[in-house]
Amino acid sequence: MLERYRDKKVDRDWLNTNFPCMMACPAHTNAGRYVALIAEGRFEEAYKFARDPNPLASICGRVCAHPCETACRRGDIDRPIAIRALKRFLTERYGPESKRHLDINAGRIQKPLGLKVAVVGGGPVGLSAAHDLALMGYSVTIFEAAPVAGGMLYLGIPEYRLPRDVVEAQVREILETGDITLKLNQAAGRDFAVSDLRRQGFDAVLVAVGAHRSRDLAIPGVDLDGVHKGIDFLLNVNLGYKFTIGKKVIVIGGGNVAMDVARSAAREVVRQHVAGVEEVEPSQENVTAVATREMVDISLSALRLGATEVHIVCLERREEMPAALEEIEEAETEGIILHPGLGPKQVIGKNNRVAALETLKTKRVFDENKRFSPTFYESSESQLECDTLIMAIGQAPRLDFLKPEDGVEISPRGLIAVNPQTLMTSAPGIFAGGDCVFGPRLIIDSVADGKRAAVGIDEYLRGHKHPEPVVEVEVLRRHSMPLQLLDIVRQPIPLLSLDRRTGMTEVEVGYDAESAMLEAQRCLHCWVNTIFEGNPWDGSLCILCGGCVDVCPEKCLQLVSLDRIGFEPDTIAQIQDQQQLFGVELDEVAADELGTITMESYNLVPAEPTGLISVETIDAGGRPRAQLAGGSPK
Repeated sequence: MLERYRDKKVDRDWLNTNFPCMMACPAHTNAGRYVALIAEGRFEEAYKFARDPNPLASICGRVCAHPCETACRRGDIDRPIAIRALKRFLTERYGPESKRHLDINAGRIQKPLGLKVAVVGGGPVGLSAAHDLALMGYSVTIFEAAPVAGGMLYLGIPEYRLPRDVVEAQVREILETGDITLKLNQAAGRDFAVSDLRRQGFDAVLVAVGAHRSRDLAIPGVDLDGVHKGIDFLLNVNLGYKFTIGKKVIVIGGGNVAMDVARSAAREVVRQHVAGVEEVEPSQENVTAVATREMVDISLSALRLGATEVHIVCLERREEMPAALEEIEEAETEGIILHPGLGPKQVIGKNNRVAALETLKTKRVFDENKRFSPTFYESSESQLECDTLIMAIGQAPRLDFLKPEDGVEISPRGLIAVNPQTLMTSAPGIFAGGDCVFGPRLIIDSVADGKRAAVGIDEYLRGHKHPEPVVEVEVLRRHSMPLQLLDIVRQPIPLLSLDRRTGMTEVEVGYDAESAMLEAQRCLHCWVNTIFEGNPWDGSLCILCGGCVDVCPEKCLQLVSLDRIGFEPDTIAQIQDQQQLFGVELDEVAADELGTITMESYNLVPAEPTGLISVETIDAGGRPRAQLAGGSPK
């Protein structure tokens, strides 16, 4: 039987629609596969699937925004699989931060090509691209302006979410992949020009400088002492610089303020160049997600630095807040005080220092076309006292290092214009990706950008397109799902108790093996598909895979043998009159056999669970009202 499938071609687009978690991941990690392997206790093999497409797997296991979980089909039944936490479970065992580090790149590095690539920026885009280029045989030099590598992974994310030793271990693993050199304290525009890099012998350049500039809030009083920009606050704290903070802190955030800045910019599209570059509008979802995470990070960091009160002021009502529910609840649990539905009007000062924030009550955040256009109630002013004000209203890139001689087109939004397919800019051989191109992005988006840039650079330098991925189909002789699949509830991710959340101690603890395996058993195995031969006969044939039973949230379907079903005489008569209607449900079974049929006389192949399916009831017209499944004899 296996021989007939050996050369079978499977439509890739159709397959992809059946892998929602994998296709939702910008790096296309096969989450379902490694989750299923965890359920079987095959942890080392599972780690290979989690790490293979993602050079920042250890980091994503802790701080990824997990779009895969949003797409998870199990979420339509109760709650999605905790995919991010399961990835962390694997990396803690076999990632570079573990004592049993599994080097999956052993034997994968290609022979040196004699070609050099410069990467400007050592954040997630630059690290991801450098990793993949090194595997292809390129010599890569990373130029990082900061004294540490990692970009916003190190500079922007607080240590209580992402320990520094995990970032350092991940960077170290990437630097050990092939021929990669890291140069710190090397800032574009100060220590070198992008056009100079080509003259220095680099065959291609990737600009991946991120977005390290805080956006401004245009209200009176923002120049007072004690008013800080969010990114500046995080950079100082995460680099260990002294930062004086008051006892009563207000954080202005919520996400859509940043989106307003992005969306109100000019919308011209640059399409005039030979390279086919264009401006890409920042993703509203990404801008909001990054800004809200920044808001929560700043608020919790302020508490850990000694503030006695931290308040969050945001435009949206509680139910409209773009932050994930668990992030809001986490902040409230730690003592953050929310003030939803308020917009900042002005900062009030005393002796040239911030003393309060005056706000207005929000009437509406979006207009009738669902565009961000906040309006406020007149005479609804109120004041919140504070001695420190931090504006978490989003990020923007700093691109003043790019000069006309570099030939890199800047869009009216202040972002680098690129060819969306190759990520090459208007300057041949110069590529760009990440926040400086697409606006604030999720970490996993940046990983995907780095991988896409690596492919674009390779195709540009070697002049050939990368082939489409090969779809491998494994034919399973038998597939069964865990018993009580839908009775297993989502396993809570262990957290430190509130009284132990001091300093920058990591809050999330992570699963142990027992909890990880139990959580993984909730997976619906979307990556297992029933493959038919494509002809009318096989296309309508139930193969007793049990998939319909497994995924039915109402538990109204079950696989049973025909000898367990009672057929009333009038039912048999209706089937006898219209046998052709039941070719699938009662394949090769005559109507007058239904009352006496047994497993032995029918010579069925035992399955797990055993038997065939009949119809539940038949309506007055003789048609099955609830078609459960069908089967065929041996």
